[in-house]
Amino acid sequence: MDMQKAFYGKWVIAAAFLTFGISVGLPYYNMPFFYDYYQNEFHWPLRAITLGFPLAALLTLWVGPLVVPRFSPRMLIILGTGMTFLAFLGLSNMTGSLPVYYGLWFLYTFGYILSGPIPHQIILSQWYRRNRGMAMGIVYVGVGLVGAFGPSLIRPITAHYSFRTALLAIGCVMFIAWPIALFIQKDRPSDIGQFPDGDSEPTADQKIEARSYSYLVRQWPFWLLLIGSFCSIGSIGAINQHMKLVFRDQGFTDQQQLNNAWGVATQWILWSSIAGRLLVGKLADIFPMKYVMTVTYFVVAASIPLLLSVNPAGSPHFFAVVYGFGMGADYMLIALMAARQFGVNSLSRAMAVILPMDTIGQTWVPQGVSLMRESFGSYGTPMIVVLAVATVGAISIMLLPKQTRADA
Repeated sequence: MDMQKAFYGKWVIAAAFLTFGISVGLPYYNMPFFYDYYQNEFHWPLRAITLGFPLAALLTLWVGPLVVPRFSPRMLIILGTGMTFLAFLGLSNMTGSLPVYYGLWFLYTFGYILSGPIPHQIILSQWYRRNRGMAMGIVYVGVGLVGAFGPSLIRPITAHYSFRTALLAIGCVMFIAWPIALFIQKDRPSDIGQFPDGDSEPTADQKIEARSYSYLVRQWPFWLLLIGSFCSIGSIGAINQHMKLVFRDQGFTDQQQLNNAWGVATQWILWSSIAGRLLVGKLADIFPMKYVMTVTYFVVAASIPLLLSVNPAGSPHFFAVVYGFGMGADYMLIALMAARQFGVNSLSRAMAVILPMDTIGQTWVPQGVSLMRESFGSYGTPMIVVLAVATVGAISIMLLPKQTRADA
């Protein structure tokens, strides 16, 4: 293969690595840092602060099925990161109005659906078949790396300026994704006369017509995947959204100590997630994905008791490493399993339903934890409930058929 026809896939991975990290890793994993600042500045109750994301998730359920299939993945990335910038610009200028706060969450969630997992999963699934798991794992590393950079960005900015300036800084980073999506990324190999994996002819799955929404919802594996991912992503959302507040309940009462504990845990979680994504991505190309996915879902469940053991006398590192490993693989495997079960050409429709529903779990399970925390006065009982939800998710994946579609 001469230089002019060299497989472009490595550039696709590199571009997606950066745009995925920018659009998801930085804003999503670092948003909870600001929750206690909202409490102190605006005197909002916890349940009001954490209601923003779940409320927005409900209001944006239509975005995936109706909007995503109408635009190219690259355009989705540009539109979504633009909305994320506007959301963080608004957050940095809030004056204490909860309706405005909720409106900004709607804008952020809209942007997240457009520029987050869906376009990146579609692009990679078009470019790779045999090594799709490893390719997806590498790109998901970008989420962990860029997300792990967040504490190093926002903590000093908050300390030297204000939390508002830190919010604005996150928003401005979104524009870095634009030239990458416009000039480097390619939606599919056929755009430049190539085929998946650099092959000389199209793969069998490219010739299969995309399944309709009505076909998907009639398949029981679709519902098992939906329930399993909903529960597991919901438990992950509960940990991500409440980790800093759990630490505070367990003795981290000094603000600087609390910020440092959260920063250390977040960075170790995201570093560990890199190992999880790479290892599990490789294993998904070798072993039946059902087993790989089930194990990672049980790892997430096992990390919940570890969260409740973190205190000022100990260290958050063990919890962070275990949780980060499971969390990192969790998100990535959903798209891989959907592509295996329903075919790559049906992935956009499958994920246009699954991702918004997972976002409901990702947001409303944490909201339920907020309500239970206020009712019980501690995080003990709420986290036991989260553990049960995570276990249901793992069992649902365990019930998926072992044999996957040969054409996927």
